[in-house]
Amino acid sequence: MQEESTGKKTAVIIGAGPAGLTAAYTLLTETDVKPVILEADSYMGGISRTVQYNGHRIDIGGHRFFSKSTEVNRLWQDLLPLQGKPSLDDRELDRQGLPLAEGGPDPEIEDTVMLIRTRISRILFSGKFFDYPISMKVRTFLNMGFRRTMAAGFGYMKSAIFKRPEKSLEDFYINRFGKPLYGMFFEDYTEKVWGVHPSRLSADWGAQRVKGLSLGKTLLNALTKPFRKGKTTETSLIEQFHYPKRGPGQYWETMADKVRELGGIILTDRSVEGIHMTDGKIASLEATDHRTGLKETYTADYYLSSMPIKDLFGALDGDVPEAVRQTALTLPYRDFMTVGLLVNKLSLENRTKFATIHGGVPDCWIYIQERQVRIGRLQVFNNWSPYMVADPHQTVWIGLEYFCDEGDDFWNMSDEDFIRFSIDELIKINVIREEDVLDSVRLRVKKAYPAYHGSYADFDGVRDYLNQIPNLLCIGRNGQHRYNNMDHSMLTAIEAVRVIQGQKPREAVWDVNSEKEYHEQKS
Repeated sequence: MQEESTGKKTAVIIGAGPAGLTAAYTLLTETDVKPVILEADSYMGGISRTVQYNGHRIDIGGHRFFSKSTEVNRLWQDLLPLQGKPSLDDRELDRQGLPLAEGGPDPEIEDTVMLIRTRISRILFSGKFFDYPISMKVRTFLNMGFRRTMAAGFGYMKSAIFKRPEKSLEDFYINRFGKPLYGMFFEDYTEKVWGVHPSRLSADWGAQRVKGLSLGKTLLNALTKPFRKGKTTETSLIEQFHYPKRGPGQYWETMADKVRELGGIILTDRSVEGIHMTDGKIASLEATDHRTGLKETYTADYYLSSMPIKDLFGALDGDVPEAVRQTALTLPYRDFMTVGLLVNKLSLENRTKFATIHGGVPDCWIYIQERQVRIGRLQVFNNWSPYMVADPHQTVWIGLEYFCDEGDDFWNMSDEDFIRFSIDELIKINVIREEDVLDSVRLRVKKAYPAYHGSYADFDGVRDYLNQIPNLLCIGRNGQHRYNNMDHSMLTAIEAVRVIQGQKPREAVWDVNSEKEYHEQKS
């Protein structure tokens, strides 16, 4: 199928995730370029979607709506305004001091609303809770015990004096936290996530996700906090974030509706399988409609790709240097599975100052550092939004997150066997009881995380080749093979539109998420 000529310039966008939808929306609101989105799946939002199951909602991977970008924050609130009245749990728990928006919507009446949520994430290690990221509190030292605390202190001092060349992620962590803390809180968990020991992972991952955070800065903040009251220049971890009432997918569905309303086209169930080059430029795309099996051809003035680079090169014809093609085709990824579990209650006792309407712990995420289980993280969806759960008072809806490789033993287990395995793991570490389990579902996600090992070492050659194609711009997490957050993916799309407008150089798209601060710090 060839798009009809309208006299306007057009852009074909591959993928209806955060980057693809933001690119289409920005083109429609700031340019005369007409976007056509080709999405391989039937839903909006990519891995930022919300999955519905038996009256409950699952946030795939957990998505905080927090950004240092004024432009991104404005985009979020333009489509989903901030709450102006207390939500269900705000009201019942009598939460005071929330920065409610004057004239904003009431979450109890309206669906089109962003909630204000408290940022609580902790680590479960040796049966005890630790702050995430690690904080220098009395409770931290008590939980660690005298021997571990002394080892951590001396280990950190050694790392501060004797810096290791940062050839791997292991070097990166040890330089910032010392070897004992690295062994306690980073080594095993990182291997769970990536399936590769940190000594074999590029330090680039740490530079992207941990950035300026270190034990030294954490300790300095703890020691100097009493003397900084009233000052506005303090840098600290965010304490609150925003969150759509019905989960992150609600935002992307709202943006998709707006794209269509403004004249953009979104075609679902279309897999791009051919990218045809002429004279060093993309001449056309070939996509297959999953529902009919028919192949369709699309031409445009600009092409924006958020599809995995591995798949992009798999579809790309033309004179690609063999070394570049092989690097791209062998780029590593980490896949992801979630088990949604409905339980009467969790066995974890809430000893925090934060109450919940379900009576359990207040965490959005719990990082599971226990070595005897394979689960990586646990989400408590009631705490993200009470509207994610059919009965948020009497039941707890949790997400058990596992990292795997497509085709491995985990991935290939039947739903019944894998759900049984995951329930047994939570029972083993005293998170739930067998008799409290009410319902369950299992979800798989391919290429959830671009990985930083193997052929990634030669990624610069892939990036340089892509930058030589004048009518192609690569955006988003998989489009750049970079572990971006949602806001970073959106910014790559916004910068791509600036390139199309002639306002920015092409390199600006790749420069997103290159600042040196931890992504959940604010000033």
